[in-house]
Amino acid sequence: MTVREDLILRRETRGSQLQRKSVHYVSAYAQAEFYRRLHEEGFFTEEEEDIFRRGRNGHTGTVPAHTDVGTYRFSTGFEALIGALYLEGKRDRIAQIWDKVRTMTAEEV
Repeated sequence: MTVREDLILRRETRGSQLQRKSVHYVSAYAQAEFYRRLHEEGFFTEEEEDIFRRGRNGHTGTVPAHTDVGTYRFSTGFEALIGALYLEGKRDRIAQIWDKVRTMTAEEV
């Protein structure tokens, strides 16, 4: 399920606010912060941490103008982890991560 789809299904936002709310989940800064907090909790398995490191250390060639290199790499690692879980068919694990992320964001807003 996508971030926007989840926001719409839970009726947490109106159309005019959808982009702003979804950025809370999909910006490089947000993804890097989600990873850091979950990592501190020991949430990820050793295999998942390995996937994250490979994604983080990959050479992307460019960095967006409004994001520092460290944040961008952590974000890329987090996306690599979610992508690998998706390709492995581990939808339940993605749902667990999403539930934690959604809870973190709800606490901050």
